[in-house]
Amino acid sequence: MEIEGIKYTKDAAGRNRYVRIDLEKYGENQLLEDFLDGLEALACKGEETISLDEFNRYIEERLKTNV
Repeated sequence: MEIEGIKYTKDAAGRNRYVRIDLEKYGENQLLEDFLDGLEALACKGEETISLDEFNRYIEERLKTNV
């Protein structure tokens, strides 16, 4: 199935490997943004996290010292 503005590129073995997206057509699309956000979240999976309260305390302390 082909979608206008979406092109698949094959690798040396002939398998679909890459996707090219026409950003003029889809760049402002909320679904594309959500998809890319999901990929970013997967890339960070397993990394150390902090709570929102810890983050807020960190920012407050940083602002106090930089003002």
